[in-house]
Amino acid sequence: MFPIIVLYIALVLLRPQEYPALEDAHLPLLPVTLVLALGSWLLSGSKSFAAPQYALLGSFLAVMMLSEAANGWFGGVLAQLLGFGPALAAFVILANAITSTRQVLLVMAIFVLCATVLALHGIEQAKTGIGWTGVPLIQDGRIQYVGIFNDPNDLGMLFVLSLPMAVYLSGRGGAFGLRRLFWLGAGAMLLYGIYLTDSRGALLAVAAVLGLWMWRRHGIVAAALLGGIGLAGLLLLPSRLNDLSPDEESASGRVDAWYEGFQMFFSHPVFGVGADNFTDYNHLTAHNSLVLVLAETGFVGFTLWLGFVGYCFLMMLTVLRHQPELPDASATATWNTERAIAMTLLLSLSGWLATAFFLSRSYTVVLYLLTALVVAAYANTRRQFSSLPGFDLGRDWVRLAGIAAMTVVGLYVVVRVLLAFQ
Repeated sequence: MFPIIVLYIALVLLRPQEYPALEDAHLPLLPVTLVLALGSWLLSGSKSFAAPQYALLGSFLAVMMLSEAANGWFGGVLAQLLGFGPALAAFVILANAITSTRQVLLVMAIFVLCATVLALHGIEQAKTGIGWTGVPLIQDGRIQYVGIFNDPNDLGMLFVLSLPMAVYLSGRGGAFGLRRLFWLGAGAMLLYGIYLTDSRGALLAVAAVLGLWMWRRHGIVAAALLGGIGLAGLLLLPSRLNDLSPDEESASGRVDAWYEGFQMFFSHPVFGVGADNFTDYNHLTAHNSLVLVLAETGFVGFTLWLGFVGYCFLMMLTVLRHQPELPDASATATWNTERAIAMTLLLSLSGWLATAFFLSRSYTVVLYLLTALVVAAYANTRRQFSSLPGFDLGRDWVRLAGIAAMTVVGLYVVVRVLLAFQ
């Protein structure tokens, strides 16, 4: 099961089946690999649904389907099952397939290696005008890839969430320092790739990840200082970040789309306007993953989705805050490794969230592969340290709904403030 789902991750990220030279062949590599992984999982004895994310994501798919029916399109029920079902299946399989720290590290390495390949493709693109896939630069000179990464912003998102993993893997040493050099080189490629995407969201996400790391390591003052220096440095770079302001055309369009998303929510507060229906009501997509879910699936879907993502953050924070009994040096070393992995995945989640705030990527499979890794890492740590607490979704429902409501209010206030400055 594990080798098959790892192959699936590589195919999702590298996407050779979508190279222009192979696209006409319509090779069903992804669905076939996922079906094989699913069959292997169904035949295996390792099935666990203890984490609340399983129930939340399954319920979210049900709400996506219901949102279509509630808006009169019953054919959309099957469309959502076929469209989002593979992401749910990949999440469940990967979260169950990873059963050791070694496998956690291997999946992190797969993320970094695949992202580095995409960065190298972008570097060749920037140098020659066209990558080895046959895909050229987009018209404004930014790099792109194929499939779900044909937008520079999506490339930037992948590079940002993979960057903390590269840095962590470089710290493990070995092989006379060559391993450290290799992973640091991969991290440098990812940073350069982020620059070549010229994605303002990705550049801001790098600053956010650095700020969070400084906050955890050295406190809020050091984080604020580094954040200020980092933002100033980013503004000095020749990039579209220099044009970022509420009244700039692209930013203004985003804010207007967020506002329209809230109008959709106000008119359809329970189940939204229907999954994938945002552009039926507005000429632009939401350009915000939270607003997209709120508008399309209503408060019910938003609560489930926010809870799913929120529990992933909470899991990693719980590991970082926990202080187990450590009887010997071996247990101490193991715990330090698990804490370092938790910090790495927290940074990756934060990088994803920072970019997702400016993109409509609520349903793409990359998020669900990353969160599956988070769930598996927490379960693996808890198997080794039984004092690490579990989570009770039944007890948290009221709190979860309250947090979702406060998030909606907070987002709306942000939108109104930004509109006032346009």
